[in-house]
Amino acid sequence: MARADKPFVSLGKHLKTVREQSRRSLSEVSGAIEIDENQLKLYEAGLKRPDEDVMLLFISYFNMPDQEALHLWGLANYDSDLTEHIEINLNENHDNPAMSGLMTKPMVMLLSMDVRTMYSDGIEISWNEAGLTLNFTQTSNQSPKTKPQPLPVSKVGMSYNQAEKVLECLQRALLHAKYNGNTKLLPPKSSKS
Repeated sequence: MARADKPFVSLGKHLKTVREQSRRSLSEVSGAIEIDENQLKLYEAGLKRPDEDVMLLFISYFNMPDQEALHLWGLANYDSDLTEHIEINLNENHDNPAMSGLMTKPMVMLLSMDVRTMYSDGIEISWNEAGLTLNFTQTSNQSPKTKPQPLPVSKVGMSYNQAEKVLECLQRALLHAKYNGNTKLLPPKSSKS
């Protein structure tokens, strides 16, 4: 296959190198950044360029230093500048080595957020060494003849530490709703009144 057939060969090689150096499988990375594994293969082969939001997730997932993130963004040849999406600090703090290391980490900030409330009636939980992924689903019965199918509503990933905090918050909220809700729970009336 000619290089013209692979317009993003340099980008693909770099993406693959980053993944392999971090000892992550195709399925681990594709699951973490929520793309199809075959799609990631196309990116690594240089046949396709990831969308900007996918590239931001890739940069964030691998916690790339600013210079490497800028290089990767340049290889992708996007119309926008990476600094429009994340905060880049190119001024290394050479006086304080501890601060210098902190400055090389990208700070990803997504510029848009969906604030709609999505309701679900099901959940599937998967885990790996990085943490948990919660897949919230909603059962849909599209036809009376077919079995109801769970449709994805939302997907949330978190570390094990964060999952424990979420569990504590859920337990507190459930107790509050049960005992401190709008209605007061009074003891039942006795028959000796």
